[in-house]
Amino acid sequence: MADDLCFFTKDSFILKSPKKSPLVLRTVVLLFVMVCGVYICTICLKQINTGSTTEFFNFRVVQKPCPEPNIEPWEIPYVHYPNPKTYSRAECACNPVRYFAIMSMQRSGSGWFETLLNNHTNISSNGEIFSVKVRRSNVSTIFETLDRIYNLDWMSSASKNECTAAVGLKWMLNQGLMQHHKEIVEYFNTRGVSTIFLFRRNLLRRMISILANSYDRDAKPLNGTHKSHVHSPHEAAILASYKPVINATTLIPSLRQVEETTKKGLEYFKSTRHIILYYEDVVKNHTKLAEVQEFLKVPKRELKSRQIKIHKGSLSNHIQNWVDVEKALNGTKYESYLHGDYRK
Repeated sequence: MADDLCFFTKDSFILKSPKKSPLVLRTVVLLFVMVCGVYICTICLKQINTGSTTEFFNFRVVQKPCPEPNIEPWEIPYVHYPNPKTYSRAECACNPVRYFAIMSMQRSGSGWFETLLNNHTNISSNGEIFSVKVRRSNVSTIFETLDRIYNLDWMSSASKNECTAAVGLKWMLNQGLMQHHKEIVEYFNTRGVSTIFLFRRNLLRRMISILANSYDRDAKPLNGTHKSHVHSPHEAAILASYKPVINATTLIPSLRQVEETTKKGLEYFKSTRHIILYYEDVVKNHTKLAEVQEFLKVPKRELKSRQIKIHKGSLSNHIQNWVDVEKALNGTKYESYLHGDYRK
């Protein structure tokens, strides 16, 4: 009996002692759950706070559209707001930009004309970009190049970047323009690109300039350097000292071919918004530059260039076989080329 009692008491001890263990475990588990809950709540609150901040930031960017420009309805297709990939336009993001292309022929005064445009603080004309053949190898490469230019991603010494109001390039007719004219006209009309035609009236003077420039490219009389344009009277006098011999037999057919190319170029691109200029008119009448600035819708400024004219005065001073040339053109519709003169 005593044994039974003793066993019972011992057994009771064994059974009662574990009752304290679940209470401790419950307390530990409760504390662990509380700590985890606090940690999870903290993380959630941080995420919610970050997400709200991001959404608010994006909302402010989206809700800042550029104001409607005060322009005529017909101008709307020609007003653009480029978003360059290579930099931010910052405070100038809402400054409208016009796209243009100077279409010309070699030695027609386009280099001088472009320096005048680039003298304007809001105009960027990026030079003869398609003189590099690979850029005009097909329509796709032409469009890719134009897209970079008009998106303000083309970096050159002429780039005004953020606050550019008119951006373009100089494009010769024999640099893919005539070959792909249909596609380029469609691109211009779709993208709102305006055309500035610049040609020479006196094609005989242009021929002299071409021959002299070709000679200079080989002879390099200016300290072994070829220069298509000069900035001092001394350099101009050196280049003008060369007098080319003109083939009198092929002279008229050559002049006629240039005329036909010019007419064809004007015909191909007449459906684009355009202005037609002649080098001689720009030289003699500076109001022509005001017309160009009005055409590009930029503030009017007095434009200057450092370039010096090379072949001045009478053409008889610049052609070695002047008598032959005079004889070939007298009595023809090109006779006026012999006498036309202007000063810069």
